[in-house]
Amino acid sequence: MTYTITEYSGFACEKAVNGYKALPKKTFEALENFILANVSEKETEAIELLSLSARRGVGKVITARNYVGLIAMTDGTVIEILPKIAGYEISEDETKRIFLEMLKTLRDITFKDFNVSHLHVDRLNLFEIFIKMFLDEVTTLTKQGLKSSYTPVEANEKFYKGKILTSQNIKYNLVNKQRVYVLYDDFNINRPENRLIKSTLRFLLKATHDGRNRQYASRLLTLFDRADYSENYCEDFSKCFIDRSMNHYDKALSWCRVFLLGNSFTAFAGSKVALALLFPMEKVFESFIAAKLRKLISRDISIRTQDMTYSLFDSPRRAFALKPDIVLEFGELTVVMDTKWKLLSDTDRNSGISQSDMYQMYAYGKKYGAGRVVLLYPYSDKISRTDIGYISDDNVRVDVRFVDLRNPNQSISGLLSEVSDPLKWIG
Repeated sequence: MTYTITEYSGFACEKAVNGYKALPKKTFEALENFILANVSEKETEAIELLSLSARRGVGKVITARNYVGLIAMTDGTVIEILPKIAGYEISEDETKRIFLEMLKTLRDITFKDFNVSHLHVDRLNLFEIFIKMFLDEVTTLTKQGLKSSYTPVEANEKFYKGKILTSQNIKYNLVNKQRVYVLYDDFNINRPENRLIKSTLRFLLKATHDGRNRQYASRLLTLFDRADYSENYCEDFSKCFIDRSMNHYDKALSWCRVFLLGNSFTAFAGSKVALALLFPMEKVFESFIAAKLRKLISRDISIRTQDMTYSLFDSPRRAFALKPDIVLEFGELTVVMDTKWKLLSDTDRNSGISQSDMYQMYAYGKKYGAGRVVLLYPYSDKISRTDIGYISDDNVRVDVRFVDLRNPNQSISGLLSEVSDPLKWIG
């Protein structure tokens, strides 16, 4: 069973009330234990992921925060958390398509090459979509060929091969002269990379509830018959070596780390949780905008991301590093951009733009000598103005602009056209 919510919405136990979706008691309690198990002593990370609180007339509620993705329970239940796109009603399928397109830009995990239109977002939840991505990757790998290597084999054989192990031969064959205990090298696919892929296929075969994915995984497993299952995931991962001849294994093994070790952006604990793949939307949005800019800028514009050229103070030593998300340079002109994953609204004070963000933008403008500083937000239909701007008496200009995630190329092309035209810089 799949239960889907968007950011900042949540679940109540057993009954839907006051905008909270109903979650069966057993699943609610498992999710509650997952939250409590992941409270950090140093950070309030669990509050960012999912918050647990009580509401009058409702009881305990679990609310999604800044992280989106999925939590797969050991009983097959999937909690799906989707990003809140645009602020108006769009279908879950369209939301998933947009989110998956955004994930493709992440460097930390292997989402880059899949085709969203082939992923059947209309019938699959995110967990099944990720499973299909892995199965597609393994299929590509098998078509390029499974790598074999020489592995040492100790066996009591009917034939002589390699080297006789004298002590074992005496132990096992003192009476039985028809066999010989030998050590030899066998050229086969039983190497750590193939063991890990086979183990991942077995894990997903048990985890999937989609008939096509199950059939797909079963068929692929037969291609790994001559490989063993991994007995120690960490040890086998430490033995993996990706050289030029093994490049085609790289993406499949990245998926194996995700599924076998739970390696996503975060590490989680919880006995009732089989897998948690949760992504901070602030990071996803930042990565997505930077990737789009790289594709759309002309050759005479340079781009730097997460730039650390300047600090707030320079003496007696550099302190309080400045780290804008994006710096664009047009010859002698500089534009500094920061992305913020937040839906602005006319009803909020200063439209919801935080004062601390503006302090930060002002510092960027002064230290970089930037002609323009731009705060980029996702488009929201709750805001009437899309050309918000501020100018200080000492000529720092901060503009607030929006990216429509349904048509990001058009939004970003328009932004580049604006900031690259010096005539439009005049306040």
